Amino acid sequence: MIEKLRKYKPYNEQEEKDVKEMIRRLENGEELFLRDNVSAHFTASAWVVSPDRKKVLMAYHNIYDSWAWLGGHADGEHDLLKVAIKEVKEESGLDVKPVSEDIYSVEILCVDGHIKNGQYVSSHLHFNVTYLLEGDDKLPIRNKPDENKAVAWFDREEAIEKSREEWFKKNIYRKLNDQLKGA
Repeated sequence: MIEKLRKYKPYNEQEEKDVKEMIRRLENGEELFLRDNVSAHFTASAWVVSPDRKKVLMAYHNIYDSWAWLGGHADGEHDLLKVAIKEVKEESGLDVKPVSEDIYSVEILCVDGHIKNGQYVSSHLHFNVTYLLEGDDKLPIRNKPDENKAVAWFDREEAIEKSREEWFKKNIYRKLNDQLKGA
């Protein structure tokens, strides 16, 4: 992962700083691929687009009570592209393929403390790596009730507006859509 992060060309200042912090913590030998590190751990997200790049797949996330991208925890897996693909399949039933195997976006995300499966989860950081994946918007999709209430395709701009998380709308989803112009 260190080499992939070193090769990655950050899109903006936020990514430059976040990549630097991820590399620093990996070089210090911190275990970031397991949730056992309760302060910070790797996650993988997917910006899933239709073949014509006009639509984005979003899930209505149970914990965040908002439309959001799909993804999940590394849970020991060091191939974060594999994690992103697996999570999309689990959360939506959709088979996807990478537009590129390269990292699409990087962000350190703050996760507020919350209850999951009846247990309190302390506030922590997600060292998130995003991949651009493609899925057929004409194929059936389904939700995963323990994680999301619904899954749906939205026009790119509508996908941003559907989210209730202002920081994500402004700093992540907008960035992901802007990067599509070069994809």
